[in-house]
Amino acid sequence: MLLNCITVDDEPLALNLINTFVEQTPFLSLKGSYANGIEALQAIHSQPIDLIILDIQMPHLNGMELARVINQNSTTPIAKIIFTTAYNQFALEAFKVNALDYLLKPFGYDAFLNAALRVKNYFELLNGNTVLPDESTENCMFVKADYKLVRVDFDSVLYLESVKDNVKIHLTPPLKPIITLSSLKSIEDKLPASRFLRLHRSFIISLSKVDSISKNAVHIGTTEIAVGELYKDAFKKLTGNWI
Repeated sequence: MLLNCITVDDEPLALNLINTFVEQTPFLSLKGSYANGIEALQAIHSQPIDLIILDIQMPHLNGMELARVINQNSTTPIAKIIFTTAYNQFALEAFKVNALDYLLKPFGYDAFLNAALRVKNYFELLNGNTVLPDESTENCMFVKADYKLVRVDFDSVLYLESVKDNVKIHLTPPLKPIITLSSLKSIEDKLPASRFLRLHRSFIISLSKVDSISKNAVHIGTTEIAVGELYKDAFKKLTGNWI
Protein backbone atom coordinates (compact mmCIF):
# COMPACT_ATOMS: atom_id res chain seq x y z
CA MET A 1 0.00 0.00 0.00
CA LEU A 2 1.29 3.46 -0.99
CA LEU A 3 -0.02 6.45 0.98
CA ASN A 4 -0.09 9.92 -0.55
CA CYS A 5 1.08 12.48 1.99
CA ILE A 6 1.90 16.15 2.37
CA THR A 7 4.08 17.87 4.96
CA VAL A 8 3.29 21.22 6.56
CA ASP A 9 5.67 23.25 8.75
CA ASP A 10 6.67 26.91 8.75
CA GLU A 11 10.23 26.10 9.89
CA PRO A 12 12.38 25.22 6.83
CA LEU A 13 14.83 23.01 8.74
CA ALA A 14 12.04 21.00 10.36
CA LEU A 15 10.23 20.69 7.05
CA ASN A 16 13.35 19.45 5.26
CA LEU A 17 13.98 16.85 7.96
CA ILE A 18 10.42 15.53 7.81
CA ASN A 19 10.60 15.40 4.02
CA THR A 20 13.76 13.31 4.33
CA PHE A 21 11.97 10.93 6.69
CA VAL A 22 9.08 10.61 4.23
CA GLU A 23 11.45 9.85 1.36
CA GLN A 24 13.10 7.12 3.46
CA THR A 25 9.74 5.44 4.09
CA PRO A 26 8.83 3.09 1.22
CA PHE A 27 5.06 3.16 1.71
CA LEU A 28 4.83 6.99 1.71
CA SER A 29 4.68 9.15 -1.42
CA LEU A 30 5.36 12.86 -0.88
CA LYS A 31 2.87 14.89 -2.93
CA GLY A 32 3.70 18.33 -1.60
CA SER A 33 5.49 20.32 1.08
CA TYR A 34 4.02 23.54 2.45
CA ALA A 35 4.98 26.33 4.85
CA ASN A 36 1.45 27.20 5.99
CA GLY A 37 -1.99 25.72 6.46
CA ILE A 38 -3.69 27.72 3.70
CA GLU A 39 -1.46 26.28 0.98
CA ALA A 40 -1.90 22.82 2.48
CA LEU A 41 -5.70 23.13 2.43
CA GLN A 42 -5.60 24.06 -1.25
CA ALA A 43 -3.47 20.98 -1.95
CA ILE A 44 -5.91 18.74 -0.08
CA HIS A 45 -8.76 20.03 -2.24
CA SER A 46 -6.83 19.52 -5.48
CA GLN A 47 -5.62 15.92 -5.06
CA PRO A 48 -6.33 12.81 -2.98
CA ILE A 49 -4.26 12.89 0.22
CA ASP A 50 -4.13 10.07 2.76
CA LEU A 51 -1.81 11.57 5.36
CA ILE A 52 -0.92 15.07 6.56
CA ILE A 53 2.22 15.47 8.66
CA LEU A 54 1.30 18.72 10.29
CA ASP A 55 2.99 21.28 12.53
CA ILE A 56 0.68 23.02 14.99
CA GLN A 57 2.02 26.52 15.57
CA MET A 58 1.98 28.33 12.22
CA PRO A 59 0.82 31.76 11.04
CA HIS A 60 -2.49 32.45 9.28
CA LEU A 61 -4.05 28.99 9.67
CA ASN A 62 -2.46 26.85 12.36
CA GLY A 63 -2.42 23.07 12.44
CA MET A 64 -5.37 22.67 14.81
CA GLU A 65 -7.50 25.04 12.76
CA LEU A 66 -6.64 23.15 9.58
CA ALA A 67 -7.54 19.84 11.25
CA ARG A 68 -10.95 21.21 12.26
CA VAL A 69 -11.62 22.39 8.71
CA ILE A 70 -10.75 18.95 7.35
CA ASN A 71 -13.03 17.24 9.87
CA GLN A 72 -15.96 19.62 9.33
CA ASN A 73 -15.84 19.89 5.53
CA SER A 74 -17.70 16.88 4.18
CA THR A 75 -16.55 17.66 0.61
CA THR A 76 -12.91 17.20 1.61
CA PRO A 77 -11.61 13.61 1.63
CA ILE A 78 -10.71 12.78 5.22
CA ALA A 79 -6.94 12.57 5.43
CA LYS A 80 -5.37 11.26 8.63
CA ILE A 81 -3.06 13.50 10.62
CA ILE A 82 0.23 13.12 12.44
CA PHE A 83 0.90 16.28 14.45
CA THR A 84 4.46 17.46 15.02
CA THR A 85 5.18 20.09 17.67
CA ALA A 86 7.68 21.14 20.29
CA TYR A 87 4.92 21.49 22.91
CA ASN A 88 2.87 18.82 24.68
CA GLN A 89 -0.01 21.05 25.77
CA PHE A 90 -1.92 20.39 22.53
CA ALA A 91 -2.36 16.65 23.16
CA LEU A 92 -5.97 16.81 24.36
CA GLU A 93 -7.03 19.00 21.43
CA ALA A 94 -5.16 16.73 19.01
CA PHE A 95 -7.15 13.79 20.34
CA LYS A 96 -10.40 15.68 19.76
CA VAL A 97 -9.61 16.25 16.07
CA ASN A 98 -8.87 12.53 15.56
CA ALA A 99 -5.14 12.72 15.01
CA LEU A 100 -3.58 9.28 14.73
CA ASP A 101 -0.34 10.34 16.39
CA TYR A 102 1.40 13.27 18.05
CA LEU A 103 5.19 13.61 17.74
CA LEU A 104 7.12 15.88 20.08
CA LYS A 105 10.07 17.68 18.50
CA PRO A 106 12.86 16.84 18.30
CA PHE A 107 12.12 13.30 17.16
CA GLY A 108 14.13 10.78 15.18
CA TYR A 109 13.28 8.50 12.31
CA ASP A 110 12.31 5.61 14.60
CA ALA A 111 9.52 7.64 16.19
CA PHE A 112 8.43 8.93 12.80
CA LEU A 113 8.33 5.44 11.31
CA ASN A 114 6.26 4.10 14.20
CA ALA A 115 3.72 6.87 13.67
CA ALA A 116 3.65 6.27 9.91
CA LEU A 117 3.13 2.54 10.46
CA ARG A 118 0.15 3.32 12.67
CA VAL A 119 -1.40 5.25 9.77
CA LYS A 120 -0.56 2.47 7.32
CA ASN A 121 -2.20 -0.13 9.57
CA TYR A 122 -5.27 2.09 9.86
CA PHE A 123 -5.74 2.19 6.10
CA GLU A 124 -5.02 -1.51 5.71
CA LEU A 125 -7.66 -2.26 8.31
CA LEU A 126 -10.06 0.13 6.59
CA ASN A 127 -9.52 -1.69 3.30
CA GLY A 128 -9.74 -5.13 4.85
CA ASN A 129 -6.07 -5.94 4.23
CA THR A 130 -4.92 -6.33 7.83
CA VAL A 131 -5.29 -9.48 9.86
CA LEU A 132 -6.33 -9.15 13.47
CA PRO A 133 -2.93 -9.72 15.10
CA ASP A 134 -1.40 -6.81 13.16
CA GLU A 135 -4.30 -4.51 13.91
CA SER A 136 -4.36 -5.39 17.59
CA THR A 137 -0.80 -4.24 18.18
CA GLU A 138 -1.84 -0.71 17.23
CA ASN A 139 -4.53 -0.69 19.92
CA CYS A 140 -2.76 -2.43 22.76
CA MET A 141 0.51 -3.07 24.52
CA PHE A 142 1.95 -6.03 26.38
CA VAL A 143 3.35 -5.74 29.90
CA LYS A 144 4.93 -8.23 32.28
CA ALA A 145 2.62 -9.25 35.13
CA ASP A 146 2.32 -12.46 37.16
CA TYR A 147 5.32 -14.00 35.35
CA LYS A 148 3.75 -13.64 31.90
CA LEU A 149 3.08 -11.07 29.19
CA VAL A 150 -0.37 -9.57 29.60
CA ARG A 151 -2.20 -7.68 26.87
CA VAL A 152 -3.55 -4.24 27.80
CA ASP A 153 -6.08 -2.70 25.42
CA PHE A 154 -5.69 1.07 25.24
CA ASP A 155 -9.47 1.54 25.11
CA SER A 156 -9.74 -0.10 28.54
CA VAL A 157 -7.18 2.10 30.31
CA LEU A 158 -8.44 4.79 32.68
CA TYR A 159 -5.09 5.96 34.02
CA LEU A 160 -1.67 4.65 35.03
CA GLU A 161 -0.16 5.13 38.47
CA SER A 162 3.43 4.75 39.62
CA VAL A 163 3.59 2.80 42.89
CA LYS A 164 7.16 2.40 44.18
CA ASP A 165 8.93 0.19 41.60
CA ASN A 166 5.69 -0.80 39.86
CA VAL A 167 3.09 0.71 37.58
CA LYS A 168 -0.56 0.11 38.39
CA ILE A 169 -2.73 0.24 35.27
CA HIS A 170 -6.29 1.12 36.21
CA LEU A 171 -8.87 -0.30 33.79
CA THR A 172 -12.55 0.21 33.13
CA PRO A 173 -14.75 -1.89 35.45
CA PRO A 174 -15.23 -4.77 35.86
CA LEU A 175 -11.61 -5.29 34.75
CA LYS A 176 -9.15 -5.43 37.62
CA PRO A 177 -6.01 -3.26 37.70
CA ILE A 178 -2.81 -4.72 36.29
CA ILE A 179 0.42 -4.27 38.24
CA THR A 180 3.69 -4.51 36.33
CA LEU A 181 7.28 -4.17 37.51
CA SER A 182 8.32 -1.17 35.43
CA SER A 183 9.00 2.54 35.53
CA LEU A 184 6.26 4.89 34.43
CA LYS A 185 8.60 6.31 31.78
CA SER A 186 9.07 2.87 30.20
CA ILE A 187 5.31 2.40 29.98
CA GLU A 188 4.84 5.96 28.70
CA ASP A 189 7.10 5.16 25.75
CA LYS A 190 4.68 2.41 24.70
CA LEU A 191 1.61 4.65 24.74
CA PRO A 192 0.35 6.69 21.75
CA ALA A 193 0.88 10.36 22.58
CA SER A 194 -2.40 11.29 20.91
CA ARG A 195 -4.36 9.26 23.49
CA PHE A 196 -2.44 9.60 26.75
CA LEU A 197 -0.96 12.50 28.69
CA ARG A 198 1.36 12.64 31.70
CA LEU A 199 0.09 15.15 34.28
CA HIS A 200 2.17 14.13 37.28
CA ARG A 201 5.41 12.30 37.97
CA SER A 202 3.21 9.43 39.20
CA PHE A 203 0.24 9.57 36.82
CA ILE A 204 -0.59 9.25 33.12
CA ILE A 205 -4.21 9.71 32.08
CA SER A 206 -6.24 8.44 29.16
CA LEU A 207 -7.58 11.58 27.48
CA SER A 208 -10.79 9.89 26.35
CA LYS A 209 -11.63 8.87 29.93
CA VAL A 210 -11.51 12.38 31.44
CA ASP A 211 -14.95 13.24 32.84
CA SER A 212 -14.20 16.77 34.05
CA ILE A 213 -11.40 19.23 34.73
CA SER A 214 -11.19 21.47 37.79
CA LYS A 215 -8.51 23.72 39.22
CA ASN A 216 -5.21 21.87 38.86
CA ALA A 217 -6.86 18.44 38.65
CA VAL A 218 -8.67 16.08 36.33
CA HIS A 219 -11.48 13.73 37.29
CA ILE A 220 -11.85 10.21 35.94
CA GLY A 221 -14.91 8.62 37.47
CA THR A 222 -14.63 9.17 41.22
CA THR A 223 -10.85 9.59 41.08
CA GLU A 224 -9.26 13.04 41.25
CA ILE A 225 -5.74 13.27 39.86
CA ALA A 226 -3.81 16.38 40.86
CA VAL A 227 -1.46 18.01 38.39
CA GLY A 228 2.20 17.96 39.45
CA GLU A 229 4.20 21.16 39.77
CA LEU A 230 6.34 20.35 36.72
CA TYR A 231 3.23 19.92 34.58
CA LYS A 232 1.13 22.91 35.69
CA ASP A 233 2.14 25.27 32.88
CA ALA A 234 1.33 22.67 30.25
CA PHE A 235 -1.91 21.85 32.05
CA LYS A 236 -3.02 25.49 32.01
CA LYS A 237 -2.32 25.72 28.29
CA LEU A 238 -4.11 22.41 27.77
CA THR A 239 -7.26 23.80 29.37
CA GLY A 240 -7.05 27.15 27.63
CA ASN A 241 -6.09 29.02 30.82
CA TRP A 242 -9.72 29.05 31.94
CA ILE A 243 -9.02 27.55 35.37
